[in-house]
Amino acid sequence: MEATGLLDPFPLWTILPLTVALAILSVELGYRFAQYRQRGDQQVKESSLGGMVGGTLGLLAFMSAFTFGLAASRFESRRQVLLTETNAIGTTYLRTAMIPEPMGTESRNLLREYVDVRLKGVQQPDQLAQALARSEELHNQLWAHAVAATEKERSPMTSIYVQSLNQVIDTHATRLLALRSRVPGVIWIVLYLLGFLVMLLIGYQAGLGDSRRSFAAVALILGFSLVLYLIADLDRPGQGTLEVSQQSMIDLRNSMK
Repeated sequence: MEATGLLDPFPLWTILPLTVALAILSVELGYRFAQYRQRGDQQVKESSLGGMVGGTLGLLAFMSAFTFGLAASRFESRRQVLLTETNAIGTTYLRTAMIPEPMGTESRNLLREYVDVRLKGVQQPDQLAQALARSEELHNQLWAHAVAATEKERSPMTSIYVQSLNQVIDTHATRLLALRSRVPGVIWIVLYLLGFLVMLLIGYQAGLGDSRRSFAAVALILGFSLVLYLIADLDRPGQGTLEVSQQSMIDLRNSMK
């Protein structure tokens, strides 16, 4: 089954408002703490606060860029392995003509079903576990036909077909690994903690200067929240709006019919 990410308990559409709410809360806490200190000591000054805010902002930007690159690379890996799998299935389907009957016809029928199962697992995420189980069953059936074809007629053509089928099975494992490869939970924790500290410092700085409703702070909160939402979207295969196109597999299915 699909690996579980740290933010998976939250529906994707809730990530943006929750992040915005947490960021606003952090700014408010920082502002109130600064006001509390101001009431206790009218001469509170933080000469190095601006540099500290700038440094933590730079660190947050670096961490956000690093996490986005991590999620984007996994997204690209899923796209590449889909193309590899499509080509492997298409080649195997063509090479079924090289093995004796009735194994050739039966293998073609199984490969058609295999493509439908692969598409179903992506287009209906709630059926992913069943699709993966059926895929492995089809692997066993296809391999049994390949063994029968080899026993009936040992030839270079049959060997070529077996190599293609072996690539299809190997690509299944590669695609499953790409599906389960998610942004580690510890990175999400560090990213959110760092964002909390940055917003806390911004609120604290605003509290010292009585400028809580700064437009720059609002823009920073929205920008930070949107970036985290985009990363979460990239990190959720089969759930978000940024999904790997299945058109190559759909084209393969149409060509088989």
